[in-house]
Amino acid sequence: MSGRKKKKVTKAERLKQLQEEEERRQKEEEEARVKYEKEEMERLELERIEKEKWNQLEAKDLERRNEELEELSLLERCFPEAEKLKQDTRLLSQWKHYIQCDGSPDPSIAPEINTFISLWKEETNETFEEVIAKSKLVLNLIEKLKLILLETPPYYLEDKNIIQYQGSILEMQELLHLTFNIATEILLRQASTLADLDSGNMEKVIQDENVTLYVWANLKKNPRYKSVRFSETQTGFEIPRILATSDIALRLLHTHYDHVTPLRPISTSFQGHTTRIPQFVRDEVKSVEAAISKELPEESKQLENESNSIHEEEETKCEEQGDIEVQTSFVQEESDATKCELEMKLLSETVLSAQLLLIENATEKPTFFEDNEVDLYQFTTLGGVYHLDILELPPQYKTMKSWMIVEENLCMLASIKLSDKKHSSTLEGKWMTPISFIFALKETGLNIFPSGHSHFYVIINYKDPLVELKAYRQLALLSSAFAFGWSKWNVVCTSKKVIVKLSEYLTEEPIQNPNWTLLMFSGNRAQRLKINENSETFSEALKEETEFHSTLYHMVKDFASKEAMEKIKSSNCQFIDSVCYMLLSTRLLSYS
Repeated sequence: MSGRKKKKVTKAERLKQLQEEEERRQKEEEEARVKYEKEEMERLELERIEKEKWNQLEAKDLERRNEELEELSLLERCFPEAEKLKQDTRLLSQWKHYIQCDGSPDPSIAPEINTFISLWKEETNETFEEVIAKSKLVLNLIEKLKLILLETPPYYLEDKNIIQYQGSILEMQELLHLTFNIATEILLRQASTLADLDSGNMEKVIQDENVTLYVWANLKKNPRYKSVRFSETQTGFEIPRILATSDIALRLLHTHYDHVTPLRPISTSFQGHTTRIPQFVRDEVKSVEAAISKELPEESKQLENESNSIHEEEETKCEEQGDIEVQTSFVQEESDATKCELEMKLLSETVLSAQLLLIENATEKPTFFEDNEVDLYQFTTLGGVYHLDILELPPQYKTMKSWMIVEENLCMLASIKLSDKKHSSTLEGKWMTPISFIFALKETGLNIFPSGHSHFYVIINYKDPLVELKAYRQLALLSSAFAFGWSKWNVVCTSKKVIVKLSEYLTEEPIQNPNWTLLMFSGNRAQRLKINENSETFSEALKEETEFHSTLYHMVKDFASKEAMEKIKSSNCQFIDSVCYMLLSTRLLSYS
């Protein structure tokens, strides 16, 4: 075996190699240290520049804050103006009823409605047809009283009036049901004269726009007749053999109004809770001029828990819009809320588990944050198209979409889609005031309006009530010239801030691929965000060459066209008030 002999490294050469390696290592460390120090200095310099720029923007924002708030207060005069118009409308309605002289009572006047009820109680021999005819008037009176309680701000209603209206509603509801029972008994007394020629048993169908009555009496007691179907209808039933030979009668009463749900009482102790109502509301009630010239104050303290927070928000909504359900929730005692929370704890946990299970077992990912999923608001020159998408789950689950149009002080349901298929509704094409509209939607089962206890049933994206209120008011001011969209980042940001996407919208045609701008609002500061809906991570970084503003209106003013700003300034006060009411009623910043 042959080969070269490995050269032996001397001690001196090995020492030289180690010295060279050490020198190289020290040089690399020095270069890395110099690079790090340079990068750190650059980073600190950038931070210093950014902080200095931030401080300058904050100082500029603070310097012009009073001016911007004064301009906003001038724009927000539309809300008390709209409230005055609503009050004038209520008075005009009372006057029209007075001069109409049609014999029907004014339900808001105690002597008239009490006399009507007393005379009605004396009419004990009315036929079912007569009761049905009377029911139209009674249901109309009940609806009027409910709308008075819904539409009239609490500071216009005295405790005695609330008690009177509630008492009249309950008494008429009970009396109407009683008269239906008495009329049915009278009808059954005539059973033999109403017998069917084929079966020999009594069959009677009485139909009206509000009520459909089916009455069957077993006169022949023929055991062969086990299946009964009312003539010219698809309604019927089967009876067991033992009943087929018994003296029995059956009534099916199908009402096209809610005769089951009890009236929710409104507490009359408003004065005892005035300390919990935000100052700006009390100022607006006392003096319109004072309210619109003052900055909304910060809340006095952090709300202790979510339940109390929702109650506080509902107080604000109540004083601003006079919603009956909100009135109910904000005056409830804390003990009641605690009791309700304990009672619904199990149900709430079950709902949460079901939602998680539904998502985990889905064959494809739910499209929570897709750009093409939801455009919550698009407003046209006619009024406003309000487009709401309930959470869109995978194809095997149903979705609902509803479009609503707002024009001045009226709303209309334009269309409904279930799983992308058009669904007809009796409300389509009917113009109503916002409160009547919401009331009608609830009556038909389309309830998309959170109430005082809704947060016990569903997971919500909690937002500070005062921030949410300010956002809805200012979005309503912009609604005639801008379309608004739901942003996925609204879920990510803190409860003290809200995020919406916005795009200028001056045409009558729907927006195709709108150029959305993301705005973040904290109640006292609005800013344009650098990120967009497709960004991978959330950041509150300010968009380049933009500034802070105290209101959404002035933030939009920086990039809006002249035409858009002119349209905003000339918007109808009732339209703005109606949009604001719908926003407050749906609370999409918290419940979507």
